[in-house]
Amino acid sequence: MTGVEREQSMRRPIRRVSTLLLVMFLGLFGSSTMIQAVQADSLHADPRNTRTLYDSFAVERGSIVVDGVQVALSTPSNDEFEWQREYPMGPLYAPVTGYNTLGQGNTGIEGAMNAELTGSANSQFLDQILATLTGQDPAGSSVELTIDHDAQQAAADALGGREGAVVALDPETGDVLAMYSSPTFDPNAFASHNTAAVTETYNQLLADPEQPLQNRAIAGDLYYPGSVFKLVTVAAALESGRFDLQSEFDNPETLTLPQSTSEVRNASRETCGPGEQATLETSLVLSCNIPIAQLGQELGQDALAEQAAAFGYGQPLDIPLDVTPSSYPTGLDEAQTMLTAFGQYDVRVTPLQVAMTTAAIANDGTMMRPNMVDRVLAPNLDVLDDPEPTIQGNPISAETAAALRGAMELGVSEGLASNAAIPGVTVGGKTGTAETGENNEPFNLWFTGYGETDDRSVAVAVVVVPDENIVGDTSNVIAAPIGRAVIEAVLNS
Repeated sequence: MTGVEREQSMRRPIRRVSTLLLVMFLGLFGSSTMIQAVQADSLHADPRNTRTLYDSFAVERGSIVVDGVQVALSTPSNDEFEWQREYPMGPLYAPVTGYNTLGQGNTGIEGAMNAELTGSANSQFLDQILATLTGQDPAGSSVELTIDHDAQQAAADALGGREGAVVALDPETGDVLAMYSSPTFDPNAFASHNTAAVTETYNQLLADPEQPLQNRAIAGDLYYPGSVFKLVTVAAALESGRFDLQSEFDNPETLTLPQSTSEVRNASRETCGPGEQATLETSLVLSCNIPIAQLGQELGQDALAEQAAAFGYGQPLDIPLDVTPSSYPTGLDEAQTMLTAFGQYDVRVTPLQVAMTTAAIANDGTMMRPNMVDRVLAPNLDVLDDPEPTIQGNPISAETAAALRGAMELGVSEGLASNAAIPGVTVGGKTGTAETGENNEPFNLWFTGYGETDDRSVAVAVVVVPDENIVGDTSNVIAAPIGRAVIEAVLNS
């Protein structure tokens, strides 16, 4: 072997080693790039990432604020986590704030606005760098909410311990003014740094048959709307151009559904007012089922589905809390379509959806996107976010909205929503009673309506699930006064 051959033979292993090292370097570089650039967010959010968990509690979490008062705040703790979360009015605001836990996740505003509250949002990146360079302690931003404290308290007081929910909206802006769900819970129990205790609390509440962790206003097991859905059906009729509020329908005491032996009755178990015919206006004011069922038969399921979709049914929504979409069923036969026209069969809604529908009627047919965040403030009080009102859609014309308002105001002054009346205030309302189909016992009692003065307006939705103490009472007796209390609280604040 010549010297050249020996040299080439020696170089081959070196090249192989160099190639191997290059491949390993590229693999390491690619892996680190993937972790830092692509998987960083998911790894940061992974509940198994204990370092992130500890780091998040080393930051003074921003406050959640309602009307200038902290409803969630952080105070110094005497353990390794440095900060303790507190909820001064815990149960009242639990459906809004949710909770922030050590190892059990976050819910409510605590979860939806976690990045802002911990100071890790993109908008706060430069502020965090500056704080580090100047030696300041890290801190999150405060989140100011649109909630009206008086309205929230009125909702809780009026609903009492009964199962149900209340939502109030500003029709002109979409601001959420109240969101209360009952039964509620105390989020302070979730703020403990004892993970075993937090897990035990969570499991106990999760197993509770009353489901206090469900935010009934926007999620959980959706409700049958009953007669409050008649607003959607009559809106579809008016929008079609084929009907107006004086359109008449047959007015029997009972109506047999097509290809069925099942009968529809009005809640009064009588005709819808005197006479052989009943108008759509009378049907809304007296909340009659039979004329509305006939209207649904003439409109057909497609028209009802399209109008429901225009009001937001079936559409995802965050406010920034995630909202479960309300639903209008598909694949209906004629009898089922007639039942859905007055909110039975398998129409399912959240109270927020019902409030959105009423708010659009109150706002000349324009539906504003619901929003709970008023402002996000940095620790130095700079405004990082100031959401502007956003139009969600125009589900009905101004003419249709005006006609529906007229009928709803008659419903308060002369009809089945009379307990919503407020002296000196324009109030429109619609009650509803939905049944489960089991022994015709009421499943829930509804009121939705609006109140307005010269300079303020509010739309509300109330649902109450009867217990043994109120079975037999009507929506006008139970739900309408709750709506009235919330309307008064907003207009007087």
